[in-house]
Formats: sequence, structure tokens, C-alpha cells
Amino acid sequence: MTDREETISVAPSEGKGPLTAGTATQDESGMTVHKYHKFRGASINLFYLPVVVLLVVFIIYPLISGVWLSMTNWDGYNETKGFVGLANYKTMFTDANFKQVIVNTFIYGFGSTLIQQILGLALALLLNAKIKGRTLMRAIIYLPALVSSVVMGIMYYFVFQYQQGALNAILELFGMQKVAWFNNAAFSVAIVVLVNSIQYVGISMIIYLAGLQTMDQQVVEAAEVDGAYGWKKFWNITLPLLSPAFTTSVVLNLIGGLKLYDLVKVLTGGGPGYATNSISTYIGTMYFDNQTAGYASAIGVFLFVLIAVVTWLVNKGLAKLDWEG
Repeated sequence: MTDREETISVAPSEGKGPLTAGTATQDESGMTVHKYHKFRGASINLFYLPVVVLLVVFIIYPLISGVWLSMTNWDGYNETKGFVGLANYKTMFTDANFKQVIVNTFIYGFGSTLIQQILGLALALLLNAKIKGRTLMRAIIYLPALVSSVVMGIMYYFVFQYQQGALNAILELFGMQKVAWFNNAAFSVAIVVLVNSIQYVGISMIIYLAGLQTMDQQVVEAAEVDGAYGWKKFWNITLPLLSPAFTTSVVLNLIGGLKLYDLVKVLTGGGPGYATNSISTYIGTMYFDNQTAGYASAIGVFLFVLIAVVTWLVNKGLAKLDWEG
């Protein structure tokens, strides 16, 4: 009598690894012998397919399209796209306005990040202490991060507006002259940095609070036994233990500041002139106002590379930072 085979599917036992398939064989004595083999990796990898499709459609394809458009003279509306090679990139680095835009972008990125780290850490240290109403205070400080940047920009526009702005009303109340805040480029850039910092300082605070609350208390208590208090305790114990939170907060704030768009658009519109434009708002100006979509795409590619390089350098620098020093 010949052996009889049939393939069966067998569910894995709990905690025993991947799914298996088995072959049941019946020998001459009538006894059934089971042999199992694991699914191939290719079968399991099919579960990654939806993610890969989304990645290709929404990230890889737009990126490749953007690089291609940056080498054309497309106006953003007509179907004609003439290939111009690297001409848009050459124009970008000889554009006087673009140089100012790069400076503004770094001010928005690094200025906002610096303010948010100082205020965020200070607020986290304060609200980590056992004080009355700390939960409410945390919620109030974090609340602006939940508000749209457009709404935030409109609110602060009416604070700094010349004619009926709240700040100028207070100045007049004390007998002082009104100030045209948005007519001065330096004031306008500083206002954007300030408002962006106020809106997102709550995120830094939450990150530092999480770091403080997961800190190894045995190390802290041992330092206190050794006489480490105040600034000495903060510099030698608290800050080194907060290094992962510090890195996370810096990178998130820096990326957000470097690609700042809506707040600049609502508060200043990029003016006076091009004096307060970020790279993101300058892309919109070149695309929609000047109808130079190819040039705008080149600036977009530059912004992508800039954020990637700056983030990598900051991460590398923070990783090498001697926290124990």
C-alpha cells in the first residue's frame, strides 16, 4: 500500500514564532506522521505591501517628480515643460532675495529652537514639582500647540497691528508712540520667532516632563546624599539624564522652524518686500505669484536637502556631546 499525503495549515502555538504549514503522511501501519515547515519570508512580506504602496505614491513619486520639475522651465499652469538642466539651481544661488530667505530660515529654525529649549526645560522643571494646579498649568501651556498656526497668526496679528493692535493700545495708554511693528524687517522676523516659540513651547515642556518622570531616581537620590543640590545637581545629574529628551526636542523644533510657512504667511506675508520670507513661503511666491514652478521646485529640493543635512549634523553633534563633562 502506498503512502497517502495531504497538506494542512497549522496555527502556531503561543509564543512559538511564525506561522507554519505541515504535511501529514500516513504510513503502512496506519499511523499519521506530521512534518512542518515555516512559511517563506516572501509570504510574510506581503503584509508590508500597503505601506510600500503608500510610501511610493505619497513620498517617493512626489520627490522624484519634484527633482524632475526643478530641471524644467514649467510655469505651473501650461502643459509645456522645457528641460533646462541645472539652470534653476544656478539662478537660485545668484538670487539676492534667496540669500536673505536662507538667513531668515535659519533664524526661524535655530532661534525658535533655542527659545523653546530654554523655556520648555524651565517650565518642565517648575511643573514637575509638587505645586498646586500644576496639571491645569501644563494644559494651558500645551494648549497653543493644538491650535492651527493660521489661527495663532491671526490672533497675534491683532496684537501687533499698527492701527488697532493691542500692544500699541497699551503703549498709547502710557503716553508712548505707536510702533509700526510689521514695517520693520527686524521686528517682523523677531515677532515670527516669538509667536512660533510661544505656540510650540508646550511640546518641548511635555518632552522634558516625560524625561524627568522616567529618570532613574536612585541616581538622583545618590547624588543628593553626596551633597549635590541646586545648580550642581542640575548640571551634573539632571541634564545628562535628560540627554535623550533634549535630542528629541531639539530635532523636532528645528525641523518645524526650518520649514515654517503658515505663520509667516499670516503674520507678515513675507514682507516688507521679501524681508521676512522663509524658504517655504518663498517657494509659494515663486510658484503662484511669479509663475515659475520649475524654479520653485528647485528651491523645494534645496529645502529638502537642507533639512536632511542640518538634522543629520545636529543629531551627530548631540550624540558626541560630552554630557558627563
